Amino acid sequence: MRVLDLVWAASLLLLGNPLPALPEDSPPVPQNLNIPMKTLGGRQFWSDVYWFHGWRIQKNFYTGHYRLLDDSDVRHAWGSYIQCRTRLNDIRVEQKLPDLPKEVVVLVHGIFRSSKSMHRLREELAAAGMTVVAFDYPSTRVPVEDAADSLHAVLQSLEGVEKIHLVAFSLGGLVTRSCLERHPDERIGRTVLVGTPNSGAEFAHVLRDFRWFKVTFGPAGQQLSHRLGVAGTLAPPPGEFAVIAGARNTPKGYNPLIPGDDDSTVSVKSARLKGAVDSLIVPTIHSLLINDRRTVGAVSCFLQTGRLRPEGDPEPVE
Repeated sequence: MRVLDLVWAASLLLLGNPLPALPEDSPPVPQNLNIPMKTLGGRQFWSDVYWFHGWRIQKNFYTGHYRLLDDSDVRHAWGSYIQCRTRLNDIRVEQKLPDLPKEVVVLVHGIFRSSKSMHRLREELAAAGMTVVAFDYPSTRVPVEDAADSLHAVLQSLEGVEKIHLVAFSLGGLVTRSCLERHPDERIGRTVLVGTPNSGAEFAHVLRDFRWFKVTFGPAGQQLSHRLGVAGTLAPPPGEFAVIAGARNTPKGYNPLIPGDDDSTVSVKSARLKGAVDSLIVPTIHSLLINDRRTVGAVSCFLQTGRLRPEGDPEPVE
């Protein structure tokens, strides 16, 4: 066993909480000189695989190496997974970071976006006293299944957490559904799917063969098709879940290429998913839906009460 392996194992014993097994593909990297510094972006090249009080370990899509970031996107370590975990264990001791709370909310962003695109929702949920885990993945570089596996790795890392709620936007809803189908987790509580093409996206099917679309949106973009994609094969989320759709509230919607009412990208019909205990239509376009004040309020209300509205009867999808 390498010295780093021994150090890592010893640090786990000191913390008293055995953590998930190390990925087998952790590249053997010598001890690296690291100067803490702000990252330069590149969010479409990295996927979160571990989370602890805002600290994240990410894996690079191209090189397979890892980095450790704090909540301000400052890098504190890089190299192998073991090196990043060892440094995080040291930081946990140095800063006397407590165990994770019993309940958290995980946010899953849409395609061509990052967790920062859900900032208003994150702030609202935090203000309501919830611990928010903002998950990042390279949405334009990996298929839905790979993103789902990364989300599973993050959920596994939430040790000591007894209940996990999920809020997913657009493609993030398919990633979430794929994750929960591939990796069942008894801790899953309530789930909200916002603007998710739960039956596939008609507009993505129209654009799927254009080269610019393939290059820009990657394999997941192809999987959004309502005829050729993954949506129709996925099971609904376990437990209580709700759906929120954007719309124009007219028979033809915003986009003439999408049948029926729509939010310019996803039809209301596709956003609705049978089994939802509540549903809501917000009059806005797709890109603004996740941070619309009505969406944010409804999500917060559902996570706390099981209803999207503080008053009135729920509107289930049957």
